[in-house]
Formats: sequence, C-alpha cells, structure tokens
Amino acid sequence: MSNGGSAQTQGGSTNLQPFSQNTNIDDVRNDPAFGSWGRLLFPVDEGYMSGSTLGSMNLAWYSCIDPDKTVEICNYFYEKASSGQQVFYDIYSDQEKADDPAKQDTGLFFFRGDAGNPFAVWSAGGGFAYVAAMHDSFPHALELSKRGYNAFAVIYRPGAQTACEDLSRAISFIWDHADELGVQTDGYLLGGGSAGARMSAWVGGYGTASFGQRDLPQPAAVVTQYTGLSDWSQTDPPTYANVGTSDGIANWRVMQARLGQMSAAGIPTEFHVYDGLRHGFGLGAGTVADGWLDQAVSFWEANR
Repeated sequence: MSNGGSAQTQGGSTNLQPFSQNTNIDDVRNDPAFGSWGRLLFPVDEGYMSGSTLGSMNLAWYSCIDPDKTVEICNYFYEKASSGQQVFYDIYSDQEKADDPAKQDTGLFFFRGDAGNPFAVWSAGGGFAYVAAMHDSFPHALELSKRGYNAFAVIYRPGAQTACEDLSRAISFIWDHADELGVQTDGYLLGGGSAGARMSAWVGGYGTASFGQRDLPQPAAVVTQYTGLSDWSQTDPPTYANVGTSDGIANWRVMQARLGQMSAAGIPTEFHVYDGLRHGFGLGAGTVADGWLDQAVSFWEANR
C-alpha cells in the first residue's frame, strides 16, 4: 500500500488515514482491508477512468471531481473495515452470481447514519456503460450519513434494464435486512445523477415489482441530477431536480419542462438550474451549486 497518509490518535482512538492524493488507485483496490470488494470502489471497466492516483482520477462525462473527497471516501472505508464494521453487502446469492456472472460486479456500500433513521439509496451515473460511484454516489451517501441518515450506494450492472433490476433488488435487500442494518424503511429516498437519476425515477415511479422484485412501497421522494429524462406519470413520487446551463448531455429546459408538468399534475417538485455548470458536477463543492444537497434533504423531509 502506498502511503502518504497518517494514523492520527485523538482522545485515545486511532483515526486511520492511510490514503492520500498520491496513493495509487491500484493500491486502494488491492488493500487487504477491503477483501474481494475493493475492486468495486472504482469502475470495473477501466476504459472510462483515467489517472493512476486518487488525486489524478478522472471519469468519463464528469466534471468537478473533488480529489479531497475521493481521499476522504477511501479513508472512510478503510477505517470502517479495519474496525470490523461491514460496509459492503452482496445483494445476490452465490448461486445467482454463478448463474449470471455479471452479477459478480454488483452490491451495496453502506454509509451508516444514526440507528433507526430512514435510508436513502444513491445510484451513480455512467451512461449505462459503467458506474461512476467514486464521484457520483459515494460522496452523496457519505454526506447523507453525516446528517444522520443511513445511506447506500448501489453498484449495478450497466444497461438500463439490468440497472433498474439491481436497484430494485438493493431496495428489497435493505427491506429484508432492515433490523440487521438498523434502518427505518418508511419514507425512504432514491437519488442519482445522469443514468442514476433515470434509475431512481423509473424504479420510484414504476415500482420494484416492475423490475422483478416484490411490490414494495414507493420512496417518499426522488432526487434527479442532470438527466434528460422527459417521461413521467401520475404515480411518480415527489421529485427534486438540478442541472447546469452548460450541460451538453442533459438539457436543463427538458428537465424544467418535465418537473413543470409534474407540478401541474399535483406532484410536489423542486427544480434548480445553475449557470455555467457542465454535466456531472456531483455535490458541486466550490461551485454555484455548493450546498444543494441540504435543499434536497429538506425536500425529502417535507415529503416524508
């Protein structure tokens, strides 16, 4: 393992921070603390990622990647795993993965909040070609956990249908293990960016039964970032959305029109457009979108 980080002692406890911006990505993937799931921290298809270190990582179609947040997430996982906390959960059985090897590259990363609090599931984008979790779902889930919510980031099989099947399976898994996980199932949240936003909207609106799972309650709200999705229905949950005016993939006017139609039909909505931002700004740290997650959480809370 390449270091450059430190193990800091505070109040008698050890704060493990072995990774820095100079740490090689392969060293993180292969760190013994992560076992077999370390490889899922970054895109399985490496053709969509460039850079060899945490500080130099870039992901296709994404802007505003924050290297400090990347390092924070890797150290978070290391500290939790090293202390014996389970942070990764398989959503498919060994037999299911043997029958469909693509399911080997799926699972749930758990960012624990306060026991008994509601949960959120965040789905990263990646054009249904890869999963950009390190920028487009892990940061969101980590920040939600800091606010006391139990947050999950799903690693799914690329492809619109399979992605929705995996998200639906993830929700079912959380429901089945709610006591073990310490989460409240009432009033949960689905959120995501780009392809992940489409997944959240489709599963939130059509329901888990539409994607091969038993029929579970809809989420209390859906958060959709930078997606050109235009279809909607009367059964869609309350929806919060945001996008940048310089997004060459998701047109802000399409998003505005969709939410306007939903609002006119009586579905609670909230829409924000940010001047000059490009596609995939994530949490928007250091941009005009900085702080938007607090708005989304307030929207969720108002509709729970």
